[in-house]
Amino acid sequence: MRGTLVVLDLLFLAVAFLVAHVTRFPWESPLPRPDAGLLEFTVAPVVVVLWHAMLGAARSRDPRVVGFGNEEYRRVLTASLVTGATVAVVAYAVGIDLARGYVAVAFPVGLGLVAAGRKAVRTVLARRRSRGVGLVDVLVVGDADDVRYVGRRLVATPAAGYRVVGLLTDCLPAGRAIGLGDTTVPVIGGIDDVLDVARRRRVAAVLVAGAVPGGRERIRRLGWQLEADGIELVVSSPLADVTSARVHERPVDGLPLMHVEMPDYSRRAGKRAFDLAGAALGIVLLAPVFGLVALAIRVDDGGPVLFRQTRVGRGGAPFSICKFRTMCVDAEQRLADLRTRNDGAGPLFKLHDDPRVTRVGRFLRRTSLDELPQLWNVLVGTMSLVGPRPALPSEVERYRDFDDRRLLVTPGITGLWQVSGRSDLDWAEGVRLDQYYVENWSFLHDVVILARTIPSVLRSRGAY
Repeated sequence: MRGTLVVLDLLFLAVAFLVAHVTRFPWESPLPRPDAGLLEFTVAPVVVVLWHAMLGAARSRDPRVVGFGNEEYRRVLTASLVTGATVAVVAYAVGIDLARGYVAVAFPVGLGLVAAGRKAVRTVLARRRSRGVGLVDVLVVGDADDVRYVGRRLVATPAAGYRVVGLLTDCLPAGRAIGLGDTTVPVIGGIDDVLDVARRRRVAAVLVAGAVPGGRERIRRLGWQLEADGIELVVSSPLADVTSARVHERPVDGLPLMHVEMPDYSRRAGKRAFDLAGAALGIVLLAPVFGLVALAIRVDDGGPVLFRQTRVGRGGAPFSICKFRTMCVDAEQRLADLRTRNDGAGPLFKLHDDPRVTRVGRFLRRTSLDELPQLWNVLVGTMSLVGPRPALPSEVERYRDFDDRRLLVTPGITGLWQVSGRSDLDWAEGVRLDQYYVENWSFLHDVVILARTIPSVLRSRGAY
């Protein structure tokens, strides 16, 4: 994959400078004139080679960062900014007269093309890894609860590139199979067996999940021992569901202290302005769709078009959510007879084939068109475009521990729950995703979720 990135980066950078030349000097050939000087022949190739080298020096093609997380893009951006600054300083010092418009086009286009190329490679890698291709074998070591938690996260995220081939813990007997989501992984020894098992299995990495007997000194020595065999040591942070933007490292005499910023739950003026603009624009542009859906519902069974239901919003305040009606008019009265057939998780009631859903309603649910009237809720401020799933009062009554942290922000039409499986998720996973959103909100995160909502709706996963 590294070779592919080397070629793609070079190709995209060359294309960027060709685009810049054609854009800035449309009346000239992209090839230098026969009577041109050495400078005209060399500036663009030299900058391309320099930029390409900077991408390598920043280790943006390192297999450990390619294909997952934001670190790869951060390194690409850093390398691009350093290249731009270097070109500007050298041009000023040597007295090279570079056309500003030429540079102003070349660098943004180059950065955009390289980032797009990385995204394409990431998509291919994610698909291959989801099929079990290109994964590296790892052992997970630690306390029973820690290896279960970390193992589940790794199995649920194949795009990270890890395959868990064994668990090592002193808390469970060897040979016992542990369920990690959709797969089971055996306990193949205790913590004292780590080095022997790692060498015998020829794994690529050993992942320490949480504390181990012997503490920091034992982990340090384990790293030295694994280093001799070319096996990487990975240490899982005790922090869970905290984005890197909220974590800052401050080393004190060789001890890396991790400072975690407090989440910001205050009302966000920018988010509210974005909600207002998006909801108003959506209502105007989708007005014909509203009319067609309303007509279809009335023609189907003659009942009311809209369905209103009490939900719990920010701070526990109740509000009336508005949707297009997808069930028969006596759906609430028939609910008691269907309780025993519940396919939902926790307090949620869901049926894959609910007999109360109308013909039009099935289409509306599959396409999420039934959610469109919630734009009105966004407009009046009881909901947001992006946020936690709006909870029913019966759900809130059964909240445990810190489940009610979902109520610290305004619920949304879409959110992590919507783009991660919707009704196919179990109750605990839905709560975890909502809590993650609440504590790690950012405007960019909202934009990403909105972008992911469209393909999620088209796939209709979990929509029933």
